[in-house]
Amino acid sequence: MMFRWKATAATLAIAALALTGCSGATDGGGTGEGSGGTLTLGAITPPTTFDPAGSEWGNRAPYYQAVFDTLLLATPEGTIEPWLATDWSYNDDNTVLTLTLRDDVTFSDDSKLTAQVVVDNLNRFKSGTSPDANYFADVASFEAPDDATVVITLNAPNPALLNYLTRDPGLVGSGESLDNDDLATNPIGSGPYVLDTAATVTGTSYTYTKNPDYWNPDVQHYDKLVINVLADATASLNAIKAGEANGVKLASNDNLAEVEGAGWTVNANELDFQGLLLLDRAGTMNPALADVRVRQALNYAFDRDGLLQALQAGNGTVTTQVFPKSSAAYDPELDDYYTYDPKKAKELLAEAGYADGLTLSMPSSTLLGASTYTLIEQQLNDVGIKVEYTDPGNNFIADLLAPKYAASFMALEQNPDWQLIQFMIAPTAIFNPFGYDDPKVDEYISQIQFGDEKTQESVAKELNKYIVEQAWFAPFYRVQGSFATDANTTVEMLPTNAYPAIYDFTPKS
Repeated sequence: MMFRWKATAATLAIAALALTGCSGATDGGGTGEGSGGTLTLGAITPPTTFDPAGSEWGNRAPYYQAVFDTLLLATPEGTIEPWLATDWSYNDDNTVLTLTLRDDVTFSDDSKLTAQVVVDNLNRFKSGTSPDANYFADVASFEAPDDATVVITLNAPNPALLNYLTRDPGLVGSGESLDNDDLATNPIGSGPYVLDTAATVTGTSYTYTKNPDYWNPDVQHYDKLVINVLADATASLNAIKAGEANGVKLASNDNLAEVEGAGWTVNANELDFQGLLLLDRAGTMNPALADVRVRQALNYAFDRDGLLQALQAGNGTVTTQVFPKSSAAYDPELDDYYTYDPKKAKELLAEAGYADGLTLSMPSSTLLGASTYTLIEQQLNDVGIKVEYTDPGNNFIADLLAPKYAASFMALEQNPDWQLIQFMIAPTAIFNPFGYDDPKVDEYISQIQFGDEKTQESVAKELNKYIVEQAWFAPFYRVQGSFATDANTTVEMLPTNAYPAIYDFTPKS
């Protein structure tokens, strides 16, 4: 369950809108036969920097995880395990987290891991340029009372803190490297691999060599790691058919039959949901959305099964809730709370005073697929809702969060409970750009933040049911995320990250 202090890790990457970079390849692909070979991977976007303070996760995770260790480790089983930190504990009110560090970790510049090094990294991340820097917004201080102990003091309980330490906020670079002029391109970590800057082409291909002094050799399954940027579906499919990689993240499910036909395995998880974000629930921009009956009508207007088949070839699961299966808030009955019922939608619109219909202005993006917007428009027109689209180009996210639109189609990651609340539901959540505030939701959030585990889990379910009934969103489906591996390679997928962990790739014997 998500609120246990052993919980699943999460990312907040909006992967569908970050598919940038150049394709590339090396001659090391397809050579992962047995331990000691080369693992060649395909990713859909390059890192923007190797400075841990500007790092990201999601589809950029493997670049960082190869060279840096995190304080804690997220596993395919959905638990959090020791990594650089061997133990952790909270005080009685969960506002002070104490971490105990390993004493046998050396960075690739031969400097040592100490608590002060960790504190320096944590402080840099909090004040850095990472889009996830706000994960530490509630942190009052980071302290190192001795070389082996890190103390994190919070202004209020944060049930997601351990999860955050399994990803980019938990990355630890060498203390002696943090002021280096070339930190953005020459990372110094304690991870299983070392970036070979001479063999790396920024934006195209990244080469790593095995760290000979790594503290945990059991997870070093290869002597060499190459990550090539394959920015579109054609480049990915070509690399697969040519045998130029061992594992490739697929940006879409359009070519799964060809991938499997090439003898590759498609490893799947369901990370993202796609659907409408009904952001202006107070009706400040579009008064109609203030009426719950209008928001419910929007939910009844969509043929989710048809959309899943038409847009994702059936690769996913229909849902009307934004919380994932791995969440304590998840309720299987809420996957089909709203059925496809255009007649019901029209009745609700009429009851709300919109028998003659209404107009809904939304942004569009070519990255999310032209056919998606056509089908949405058709189904809303069928119940009397006219759609007006505007393409803001590269400003899609910025304009959405400004906010300049009352509603939008979007693909977003389904996070564990507290992360999702802080991401989409709380008055200060980034994807609550109108700052919509519901006293009942505020009370649920307070109970989750300050309650014990049993309270957190039961209240999370109540919160989920309430926002589904109140139609805060109109989800269509959880889309299958696909990662292809060749005949020489196996991988275990993480339950809430787009890209598998570097440690979870292994050669077939």
